[in-house]
Amino acid sequence: MPAPDRTSEVGRWRVEHFAELDSTNRHVLDAARAGAADGLVAVADVQTAGRGRLDRTWQAPPGSSLLVSALVRTPGDAGPVVMAAAIALAGAVDRVTGVPATLKWPNDLVVGDRKLAGLLAERDGDALVVGVGCNVNWDEFPADLVASATSCNLEAGRPVDRDELLVAFLAGFADVLDRAGPDVVDEYRTRLATLGRRVRVEPVRGDPLVGTAVDVTDDGALVVRDDAGTDHTVATADVVHLR
Repeated sequence: MPAPDRTSEVGRWRVEHFAELDSTNRHVLDAARAGAADGLVAVADVQTAGRGRLDRTWQAPPGSSLLVSALVRTPGDAGPVVMAAAIALAGAVDRVTGVPATLKWPNDLVVGDRKLAGLLAERDGDALVVGVGCNVNWDEFPADLVASATSCNLEAGRPVDRDELLVAFLAGFADVLDRAGPDVVDEYRTRLATLGRRVRVEPVRGDPLVGTAVDVTDDGALVVRDDAGTDHTVATADVVHLR
């Protein structure tokens, strides 16, 4: 495994800083398999093989984004930990930039309907790694993303300090993990812009489902009510907000 360029500590987190990694999630998962303790974090200026959900690629110019992965040792469901990370990221963006970002199920941070960040959780045994890719300082987006993506600096109207955002995220993540329970799920629901929206659910397999998002379960699954009034619990899928 590559050695970090520098290290730091943020509360419970031991942070390894890299100029470049293939994938922060991959690095932390490998470290976890080698015995790394709860609380390891990797952050990189650029990823050469970054990944999103469903093995999609994640690309960002060097220094433009917060690319960070955190190790949480837990035998329990991943859902509550991912919800905690999403709440912490939304709170950090609000505190550092003043931008009131909301959540889009299952793993996006959005401003309006433009994507600001995505989260990816992967696990091996009790090692759960939660990765975050947040657009921080972008001059412009490629033509195919202009209508669907945004960044902290474009929303705030000024450059944003990635290290300040990192510290705010990690401090908030620890805080939300410490108070895990029904209140956290309620906070997630409050921040979730998907609830109350008419949506199209696009599963990995099977037919799409169109209906209204009406709730989230305690483990993070989305409940969608179809036009016949039947509720469907969706654990893994892409969701499109319909107008």
